[in-house]
Amino acid sequence: MTEPSKVLHVRNVGHEITENDLLQLVQQFGVVAKSVMLRAKNQALIQMQDVASAVNVVQYYTNIQPSVRGRNVYIQFSSHQELTTVDQNSQGRNQDAPPNRILLVTIHHMLYPITVEVLHQVFSPYGFVEKIVTFQKSAGFQALIQYQSRQSALSAIDALQGRNVYDGCCQLDIQFSNLSELQVNYNNERSRDFTNPSLPSEQKGRSSQSGYGDVGSMYGLQPPGTGAVGFPQMGDAAAITAAFGGGLPPGISGTNDRCTVLASNLNPDKIDEDKLFNLFSLYGNIVRIKLLRSKPDHALIEMGDGFQAELAVHFLKGALLFGKRLEVNFSKYPNITPAPDTRDYSNSNLNRFNRNAAKNYRYCCSPTKMIHLSTLPQEITEEEIMSHLEGHGTIANTKVFEANGKKQALALFETEEQATEALICKHASSIDGSIIRISFSQLQSI
Repeated sequence: MTEPSKVLHVRNVGHEITENDLLQLVQQFGVVAKSVMLRAKNQALIQMQDVASAVNVVQYYTNIQPSVRGRNVYIQFSSHQELTTVDQNSQGRNQDAPPNRILLVTIHHMLYPITVEVLHQVFSPYGFVEKIVTFQKSAGFQALIQYQSRQSALSAIDALQGRNVYDGCCQLDIQFSNLSELQVNYNNERSRDFTNPSLPSEQKGRSSQSGYGDVGSMYGLQPPGTGAVGFPQMGDAAAITAAFGGGLPPGISGTNDRCTVLASNLNPDKIDEDKLFNLFSLYGNIVRIKLLRSKPDHALIEMGDGFQAELAVHFLKGALLFGKRLEVNFSKYPNITPAPDTRDYSNSNLNRFNRNAAKNYRYCCSPTKMIHLSTLPQEITEEEIMSHLEGHGTIANTKVFEANGKKQALALFETEEQATEALICKHASSIDGSIIRISFSQLQSI
């Protein structure tokens, strides 16, 4: 067994996982002194300030499986006792390519479009950028950036390697290119020669960037350093794909444009609009809900867009709710007309996807036995959690913990149906004046 060290070794770190994601896993246990992302090996090294902090991390995650963006990661002590400067500067570089003035940049976890203009804003502070060429490869969205001097390229790679263009996403993975000169034939949204502004623009409609084109300006992207941008409207399949770690869940097309779904086989004695809101809002913003008086076990739910509706149909079809197996299908009605018997949630501050939309998409799943509770009172106890939830089923285990300075909890029920009932009845309820948030957790045990 590896002896305790203040350096932690993290395995199964996919390209969708950012350095900030990993830091959030461990910062609650102490100060992080250094970190290295070993992209080529899907690993990372994190050095805590002292051994005691690292021991607390390993002990905690021995009992709870850490998961980042839907992917399980594994944390253990490293054989290193200290991270060196060489370790940090070598992360992700192509050691076979000698330093030169052309950089190969790969964008990981690309939630927002990256354009030539955005790249120029990011890289030009380190020297005169002569040329930029962008393209799509199996590794993801990439760019070649040619500086006027090799020193500028060295400065850029040292300053920007592993950094995010926007908060929490669009991470830069930079290495030296083997090319000696970039050839740019057109000045457009995919390539630019800043030394030759008279080059023609390519004929429109031939974009190789999967429909990105001018979406940067369409969504009003802010330049780096001014804060994260708002999540694009969900017509952008590429952004959604990035939120799910590079690929949509099996069975999700991402092309549905029907926003309204029909839920049937409900228990009319126990269901109401707010309970349906609490359940369906896990998969997107809710516009309106209408219980069908002529068919008491039917309801219409209008989601924020077609992709959110597709998620709801996919993850909720067949779920058990109040003793009945839920049926969820797309409705023939494009939307729900406002009426006295229709509940409007379009301005509700309980809609989950108005903020942190990308994070909420990553947490989408079918109902599970485990629920996650957040925005809890700081003095909450496991006994209070049990008391608040026990009316909805048998609770096998609970755990209260702190993350980013805020109290959270996990509760494991005997069945998915019991956990679902607890979620729809107790989400947005109050404990000691705090309005709590509940979602399904994909953890298998506490």
